Amino acid sequence: MSPMRKTAGKKVAATRKRNAAKRQAAAKKAASTRKGRAAGKKAAATRKHRAAGRKAAATRTHQATARKAAATRARKIEEVAPTQPAQVPEPPAPESGVQATPETSIPE
Repeated sequence: MSPMRKTAGKKVAATRKRNAAKRQAAAKKAASTRKGRAAGKKAAATRKHRAAGRKAAATRTHQATARKAAATRARKIEEVAPTQPAQVPEPPAPESGVQATPETSIPE
């Protein structure tokens, strides 16, 4: 690779960086000028209102989803719950009064 081609990429990058800085400075100045004028203030207010509307819509959607999920959970619990109380088998009664101790063992 020739020495000229080596520096070409660096030169292009430097130019791009300079141009970006100029563009950002111009945009910043334009924004401050716009905010000073009545139309700019109205535009800023509109952006705020729209953002607030979007947030409210997202909240409504979120709450509705949560409500629907809760209703679905409740319905599933109702479906699973049996109409008759479940019969729980009682544990078997202990056998006759023979108890195992270290000295005596239970006869088989």
